[in-house]
Amino acid sequence: MGSVADKIARKVATQIRSNVIDLSAFRASRERALEAGLDGSRFKDLVEQGYDPAFYAQGLTLVSMFAEAISAMPEAKAYAKAVAKAEDEYVPDGPPISPLTASYFNMWAFFDLQFGASRETMGTCILRVAETTGMPAWIADIVRPMQESRMGFYVHMGLDGPLVLLKDIVTGQVLRCHPVAGYLGEPGQLWYIRLLPPPVPDIGHHVAVTTPYVVLDGTEQRFLDYIAREVARMTAAGGRKAVDAEALLKFGPTANHWNEYIFLAYVNHQPDAIFLAGVPDIRESLPQA
Repeated sequence: MGSVADKIARKVATQIRSNVIDLSAFRASRERALEAGLDGSRFKDLVEQGYDPAFYAQGLTLVSMFAEAISAMPEAKAYAKAVAKAEDEYVPDGPPISPLTASYFNMWAFFDLQFGASRETMGTCILRVAETTGMPAWIADIVRPMQESRMGFYVHMGLDGPLVLLKDIVTGQVLRCHPVAGYLGEPGQLWYIRLLPPPVPDIGHHVAVTTPYVVLDGTEQRFLDYIAREVARMTAAGGRKAVDAEALLKFGPTANHWNEYIFLAYVNHQPDAIFLAGVPDIRESLPQA
């Protein structure tokens, strides 16, 4: 039978060979990516000119076009329904309409929201389609780091020129980061944010692709304690739930767990940052609860 991703990839491959169904959305995605210069050495040229955020922005445009075509397939019906429901509930347009920004929500919808018995994401489906249909390797090079990324809690460790030093509270790793939103923050702050690796290895800094959520009353230990409690609950629940911190931060114990946290923890905002308060499992600590 195969996974949902396998079924989608086989269907796309068959349709491409037979020309029975118009796959213009897939073809257009490849053509637009080429027009944007997302091929070969052009990656490195763009990054060296200081356009590393544009690299991932163009990549997300590519993913969006693939996702639109896949979402119309019966195999992705559960995915389309879940995204539509979340859009209705959280209205992800950024403050003051909603604390969920489009950049946060799109990354969640494409790379964290699981569907089907094999627990695929839109990202894993696109990677399987690219492999099965023989699309250029650079497509996977764009999609894979986004699929492997997750939101996380980071302690602000200071600045290195225009870059922010962020410490992942789970791994302990300190990363040099380019904040796309422009917010530099202050040492000691706890950020909830998604980092993507350097677009090319020798650039040496990560890219913070979402607007920082700054947890005003957040400390490293407070959130490490929360993560331990949540992982313990997931372990006790058993079944197919993953039981480590990485899986918790990426997928949550439920699909909308992190969406709900942001929604209930919202305090205030400014153009380049959004401020939260509270811990997900202490309801009385959440301002909007």
